[in-house]
This record gives sequence, C-alpha cells and structure tokens, in this order.
Amino acid sequence: MSEKESTQGLSCPRCGGMITIPEGAVIVRCPYCELRSMVQGERGLQRYQVPLRISRDQALQALQRFFKSHRAIAMDAGSKSSLAESFVVYLPFWTNWTRALGWVFGQERVRSGKTTTLKPREVKVAAEMNWNGAACDVGEFGVQQVPLTDQPMQAFNPDLLHERGLVFEPTSSVSQARAAAESEFSQRLRKISKLDVISQVFARFIRQRMGLVYYPLWVMRYAYRGRSFQVAVDGYSGQVLYGKAPGNTLYRAAMLVGGMALGAFLMVDVSALAGYLVTQVDDGDAATFLIAVAGGAILLGGGLMAGAYRAFRYGEQYEYRHGAGKKALPSIDKDAILSRIEEASKWLEE
Repeated sequence: MSEKESTQGLSCPRCGGMITIPEGAVIVRCPYCELRSMVQGERGLQRYQVPLRISRDQALQALQRFFKSHRAIAMDAGSKSSLAESFVVYLPFWTNWTRALGWVFGQERVRSGKTTTLKPREVKVAAEMNWNGAACDVGEFGVQQVPLTDQPMQAFNPDLLHERGLVFEPTSSVSQARAAAESEFSQRLRKISKLDVISQVFARFIRQRMGLVYYPLWVMRYAYRGRSFQVAVDGYSGQVLYGKAPGNTLYRAAMLVGGMALGAFLMVDVSALAGYLVTQVDDGDAATFLIAVAGGAILLGGGLMAGAYRAFRYGEQYEYRHGAGKKALPSIDKDAILSRIEEASKWLEE
C-alpha cells in the first residue's frame, strides 16, 4: 500500500504511537504495542468501483436508441444532431446494504357487501434491502441513483479511474446518507405491509454496511438546431440513465387538441348524460351506478385535460430519468367516493 493511499497522524489509544490506516481498513494494529483498534467514521468506509464495460461506439448507439425511444422526441433528432463531445465520468454514490426488520401496526379495509370496515392488523416484515444516492452535486448529469444490482464490485483504484475519465469526490457526509437510507427503508416496509391505514412502524436494521461506489457514466453532449443537450449513459450496462432531447412539435399539438377534446367530452357530455338518466330511473342500484359514472367521467376528463396542457406547455424539451416512470394522476380515495355514492343512493330512495 503506497503512502498516498494511507492516512497518518492518528495516535494509538494505549501507547500514543502514530498509526498508519490503509484506505478502507476497518481494523488496524498498532506497530508498537500490537493493540488492535476498530476504525469508525468515514476513514474506515469501504470504497468500490464498478468496471467500465461500454465503449464509446456502444454509448453512441445508446444515444441513437434514445432518440427513437419516445414520440415526444423530435423525429429528426437522430439525423439533425451533431455530437459535440463525449467523455467518461466516475460519480460517487453512497450505498447501504442491510437486512430490514419491521413491525407495522395499522388497519386494513375489508368490504362486506356495500359496507367497508377497518380492521386492525399487525404485519411483520423482514427483507434484504439496498439503497444508493449521489454523494456529490449531480445537477449537471441528472443521475441521482444508479441501478446497482448484479454489477461486480472492484477494489477502489484511484489511479486507474483518473486515467479513464473525470473522478468526482463526495461532498456530503456518510451520516446524512445513512439517515436517508434508513428513511427509504422505512418507507419500503410501509409499502410491503400493504396496510390501508398505518399508525406505527418499528424498524430495525441489522448487518448494516455503508460503502462508497464510484460508478462510470458516458456523458454525450450534442447540438440540435443551435441548442445543446446532454445524455448520460450507464458505463456498465449501456442504458440511458438521464437525458434531454428536443421536443416533437406535432406530438405536442396532437396531445393538446386530443386531450382537451376527449376531456371536455367526458366532463360535460358523459357526466350530463349520466346525470339526466339518474332522474329517469327508479332502481336505486342503477342510480348509484350512474352517479359513479358521472363522478368518474368528471375526474377522468379533468385529468386528461390537465395532462394535455402539461404535455403542450413543457413539451418543447423532452426529459428522461431512469426509474422515474410515468407521472400518475393524483390518487383518488375510492372508499370515500363509494361512501358518497351510498349517501346519494339513500337520498334518491327517500
């Protein structure tokens, strides 16, 4: 181990002699009195690196696939774009591996006929979990997390990484990362429990291990009609993790016109027709069904109109983030709606 890969200046708690701590060491031995000590804090943090497997040509192919990945991207982006520069960066990501144990107390909705009741439940959860988050400012690259699944972890070799690309060092603390990881683990325990109402969660994390993983990314910067864009490609798997592209004008217009027209039809015509039919039927179940149709048409129509406006308003530039998924409409409390429908049905019967 070279001198520059070691930390010096710490004294032995028994004899006061100076101890050299190799990079990533957890237990060190005093060369004078043979006392073994455990290293705590960031000095004993394990560092890893993920190998770079993707070549520049493969990254360019990923960029071309990105141009064809969504209709919201300008159709001529692939042919009219020119690559400005491409380079490799190694970004540090705090990583936490743990076994999460949780006891979730709450209530579960149980339907019986037309009524819904809440029954108390206690769910025990045990699962292996891992979490990672950017250890530095990644605003320029847009990659807050990386898909760490089966990638091989190699020992940290700073000289090798500096030869291959730009290496960024962490700017946040390991304690902040651990707190963020535990908060995420607690949220996962809540989801795994599948309870409708959660009152308390008791979580314990055993065999918890923190590490710093340097992950390779190909950064591809290109120009399109005088505008600059950037895409970050996973240096191990070749998939696009973050990217921006010019928007498709025809797609924006079609989304606006089609979404507004369909949304207005549902909100006005369908809900009005259902409301009119409610006054014409004598059967309570049929009236309840029609009220539900009217309410659903209004909610769905409003969501379509809002989505169409958003697609047009922000469609000049397409932005993709791996793992973000499609944005859903605001959640709807189905039981609250059913309760209102039951009240309306009783009112009609009266």
